[in-house]
Amino acid sequence: MKEKKIKIELYNDHFQNFKRYQIPKAQCVIADIPYNLGNNAYASSNEWYIDGDLAKGESDKANKQFFDTDKNFNINEFMHFCSKMLIKEPKEVGKAPCMIVFCSFQQLSMVIEVAEKHGFKKYIPLVFIKNSSSQVLKANMKIVGATEYGLMLYREKLPKFNNDGKMIFNWFTWKTDSRYPKIHPTQKPIPLLKELLSVCTDIGDVVIDPVAGSASTLRACAELNRSCYGFEIKKDFYKLAKDKMLKNVNITLAI
Repeated sequence: MKEKKIKIELYNDHFQNFKRYQIPKAQCVIADIPYNLGNNAYASSNEWYIDGDLAKGESDKANKQFFDTDKNFNINEFMHFCSKMLIKEPKEVGKAPCMIVFCSFQQLSMVIEVAEKHGFKKYIPLVFIKNSSSQVLKANMKIVGATEYGLMLYREKLPKFNNDGKMIFNWFTWKTDSRYPKIHPTQKPIPLLKELLSVCTDIGDVVIDPVAGSASTLRACAELNRSCYGFEIKKDFYKLAKDKMLKNVNITLAI
């Protein structure tokens, strides 16, 4: 049995500069795009107030955004990149590529519309169900959100589908694991990413995350024996991802 080295590469750069890295095209592009919350990023969190206590007044996070990309993220540039970096649809049935995009409920229609302009004509809505909510402020006065949303986007042919004979619903449990470091405020759980990627990719396939954040996608791919290339423009997140999330990952695959 020979050994094939898979690659786990994180670049401290914008995904628009992908050509300089000569990365291969992907079976799946997965991304958690900014939700465009702007200065209301902490509005649903008790972190808006000092020690989470309304009586103590606003904290230094009040009227602050998570990061500047939350106001200037260009969805058209993102979709153009994805259309270029996904492999072409093969002739074989059940081998087509796809995108998985996490987004807010309010962004769903916009993402669908822009994706269609870039060749992604079809989609499957995804819902992620949590057993808790970040909307703790005045939680006794309203129904709080305990779900997140996403889309599986594809061109024409249905994407690769590994279901092992099981029916896969369009909703997933928000599975977490405290053994992984918490680096990014909107970090997606690695068990959930592994579940999604196991459905639409195989061992040895290539995955790309254009807005890698904590590099949780790269860690998930390393554990699944998929190659993964990620882009993170923020130096602080890039360094934390390198030093913590990707420390000592196993990237050797025997085939």
